[in-house]
Amino acid sequence: MARYTGPRCRLCRREGMKLFLKGERCYTDKCAFERRSYPPGQHGQAQLRVKLSDYGIRLREKQKVKRMYGVSEKQFRRYFEKATRMKGQAGHNLLQLLERRLDNVVYRLGFAASRAQARQMVAHGWFKVDGRTVDIPSYLVDPGEVIELKEKYRNNPQIQENLEAVVRRGVPQWLELDAENFRGVVKALPTREDITMPIQESLIVEFYSR
Repeated sequence: MARYTGPRCRLCRREGMKLFLKGERCYTDKCAFERRSYPPGQHGQAQLRVKLSDYGIRLREKQKVKRMYGVSEKQFRRYFEKATRMKGQAGHNLLQLLERRLDNVVYRLGFAASRAQARQMVAHGWFKVDGRTVDIPSYLVDPGEVIELKEKYRNNPQIQENLEAVVRRGVPQWLELDAENFRGVVKALPTREDITMPIQESLIVEFYSR
């Protein structure tokens, strides 16, 4: 599957906010967005004065969320279509589906510094769900499932560092982390209140409903 391999800081600058795509670096002064909070490119600063159309506003919101979770356009549209078939508000359902991705859960629990790193770990078979290896980053977790890091990876310095750093970020209420045993439990499905990033999901619904 095609995936973005370019500079991730450009994505944050393009969307005008931190998407936390590079882990701990995003919390330091080295963050490119802190130094240049305008769109990338030769005419980046001039773009700050350009007023977006209604379509442009909706497009940017869709792109922002898509890049935040690291999914392709085709995947994102599939999630939206699935969300519209579920009970409840389509926008809330869409965010819930994205949050339930295994790579996102691994990131939320603190095993990885970013979703991109979590995706790589999952794809390489580092984690078990309810005792069986799952190497599909898009796997949707359900309440009651236990996500566990395989024993042979528990002494990895990166894992230790990530678990120490999760104290700053915090673990969502719908998840429970048992750091000593390198496992996490899905206590419930995520709610809209659990997603604290500034997302206007109604704009995404309007974008796909046009």
